[in-house]
Amino acid sequence: MSYDECLKAARAELHIAQKLVQEEIRNYPVPVSGCDTQFNHLIGLRGAISEALHVLDTPRFVATPRTPHPTAGIESR
Repeated sequence: MSYDECLKAARAELHIAQKLVQEEIRNYPVPVSGCDTQFNHLIGLRGAISEALHVLDTPRFVATPRTPHPTAGIESR
């Protein structure tokens, strides 16, 4: 299995987890604001899954001597 296939599988699993958590939140009994730790945990999981998907889909900047920071531009030769 290639790393591209692994990343595709990870995205697919995260999307499944996202749907499951969202469904559980949707069907959760009305919580007492700030006091329901299970509900708060689900909200935290929802955010963590969203962040993980965002990280997988956002290109990572890798500094080089010619481009030491993201706003340095691209040097052509």
